[in-house]
Amino acid sequence: MYQIDNITYSMAYTEVLEILKHLPAEDLAKIPLEEIEFLKEKCDKNYKYEIKADIPIEEQNISRKANAILIVYFKKYFATELQKQKLDIILKNNQLAIEEQKREKYGVDNLFQKRKIEEEKNNKQEYLEIIEYKPTIFKRILDRIKSFFKH
Repeated sequence: MYQIDNITYSMAYTEVLEILKHLPAEDLAKIPLEEIEFLKEKCDKNYKYEIKADIPIEEQNISRKANAILIVYFKKYFATELQKQKLDIILKNNQLAIEEQKREKYGVDNLFQKRKIEEEKNNKQEYLEIIEYKPTIFKRILDRIKSFFKH
């Protein structure tokens, strides 16, 4: 798991570096050199990522991890106070939505409900057990009479 995470992060660093190359020089200067050097050290040298200048950044194929890194950079180095507040609200709402999905999927109430459903299915199966068919007395007498005439 750790190795896979390193690979995906190194690919994300490559994507971020490529996107930063397209920033104007005055904007790029706002990001500390240590940050850029870190990205260069940790990026995946074999991974090729290209930004298409004719396509808006929102429509580019950017990984979730690279997107998260770009959001952090935007918040730290470019955003105004109002933008930071709006971004905090968006991130908080996203986190709450993720937690709600987890709560619905793995919640205690849901687990007990699943158990109840399974118990009800088992109970239905118990009621649906095979009932042995026994012919009535009249039918048995009639069958004996028929067998008597056949022999």
